[in-house]
Amino acid sequence: MASTDVRHELDCSICLNIYTDPITLRCGHNFCRVCIDRVLDAQVESGVYSCPECREEFQERPALMKNITLRNVSECFLSTQPQQEEITGIHCTYCIHSPVPAVRSCLLCEASLCDDHLRVHSKGPEHALTETTTSLENWKCSLHKEILKYYCTKDSVCICVSCSLVGEHRGHRVEMLDDASEKKKKKLSDVLQILTTKRKETKKKVQCLEERRRKAQVKAAGDAEKVIAVFIDIRRRLDDLEKRLLSEISRREEQESLSLSDMIQKLEIKKDELSRKMRHIEELCNMTDPLTVLQDPDTDDLCDLEADGGDEDTEGHDGVDEDTGGHDGGDEDTGGDDGGDRGAELVSRISHTLSNIIRGINGTFYVQDPEDIVLNVNTADNHLCMSKDLKTVLWTNIWQNRLETAERFQDCPQVMSGRGFTSGRHYWDVETCRSGLWRVGMCYPSIDRKGGQAYIGDNNKSWCLYGGRVCNNQYSVIHDITKIPLPHQISGHGVRICLDYEAGQLSFYELCDPIRHLYTFIAAFTEPLHAALCVYKGFIKI
Repeated sequence: MASTDVRHELDCSICLNIYTDPITLRCGHNFCRVCIDRVLDAQVESGVYSCPECREEFQERPALMKNITLRNVSECFLSTQPQQEEITGIHCTYCIHSPVPAVRSCLLCEASLCDDHLRVHSKGPEHALTETTTSLENWKCSLHKEILKYYCTKDSVCICVSCSLVGEHRGHRVEMLDDASEKKKKKLSDVLQILTTKRKETKKKVQCLEERRRKAQVKAAGDAEKVIAVFIDIRRRLDDLEKRLLSEISRREEQESLSLSDMIQKLEIKKDELSRKMRHIEELCNMTDPLTVLQDPDTDDLCDLEADGGDEDTEGHDGVDEDTGGHDGGDEDTGGDDGGDRGAELVSRISHTLSNIIRGINGTFYVQDPEDIVLNVNTADNHLCMSKDLKTVLWTNIWQNRLETAERFQDCPQVMSGRGFTSGRHYWDVETCRSGLWRVGMCYPSIDRKGGQAYIGDNNKSWCLYGGRVCNNQYSVIHDITKIPLPHQISGHGVRICLDYEAGQLSFYELCDPIRHLYTFIAAFTEPLHAALCVYKGFIKI
């Protein structure tokens, strides 16, 4: 019966055979790997996976976890089957003429009995009957050759009567084998319960870790998609910039070429006219007839030109130099400077575009996690109400009656973070409201704490982004009272603040899709920088 029960526990509910490479689903049921793979493959089209045993459904194809313990038990059971068959084939010791299966074994007689011989066997208490076995010697004391009836609790061994009376276990506390066996079974049951509980806890931890791994994979995939999208956009923007600049260079070259072609044409006409005049003069100079030379009408103007010092030619050359932009003589440097200025302008435009792209990348991707900013309630104005986790500040018209100290802001609804930054790159996100008025940024700890000059942005010790309903939902940046309106319309409720202390950069981004760079302050920071929040009729959450 015990063998049958074990055999039943080792059967796969799909193929009804002993497990082969058993695995376990999250619900706890076991199957052969080949069997459950076949079932899950058949469920692919439906899009819903379920356990064949309990019908528990899984949104995704469940992970198959090897059950090494069950595999070892199955293999061990299979390896003992031939021996088991031999045991069940034990024959009666007294049926010598023909083999008759035995049903019981007597430990005292050291014999196996069939039904017939069992009926006539002695019913005396010393004749201990047990299941059929070929290892009857294991039930007897190796020293006294008596049946093992007792259990020594001190030495944790099975003993006979002689061992307890005259042997080395004399005087020890002993128990009957059945009683000792039941106690041990009880302890093993308790241990089994503990192990079962630990296994459940371990299973939950495994499931939690698997869920964390899945989320990490999803997050990594999402980040990879964002990176791919950003670089696709960068390449598109660079291609657009390249096309625009090349088109502009081509347009300028075409305009300049047309202008120069026109000038060249005019100069060619003038050159031809001068050549004609030179040939005519040469002809006159070679004539021997003085009357013809003196009466030639075309030479009078030329002689007048020579008498005037060549003013006609000079004026003509001045006009050409002016038209060509000074490509002749000393004006050549001026033309070179114009080309250099245009080249510098192109380089400046390219640098500006690349800087904007890089700022956008820096605002979107940071290797480290956002900073855990906690507000310092000792700096909070009495019109500000703080959350328990010190991450949300709410303006209220109810006076908070906090103790007035030198570090507390007064007459301006502001609060600073407890932590300051003196190096490195850091960023954090804040959630703002549209209903009121707010400022978010950073300041030195030496900032004034009272009066109008204490507002972040209204002094040379702080930098801020400014927005809210009264600003018509437009952004502005402020430093040292200088306010710069930004062209961006507020489209969301989140702002990212990025600090690169060594580079002297404090940047603001709007948390939209994709993230949008708003403005970057450039400064040489000389003190620790603290996050600073200012809010009126609204709230800010870090």
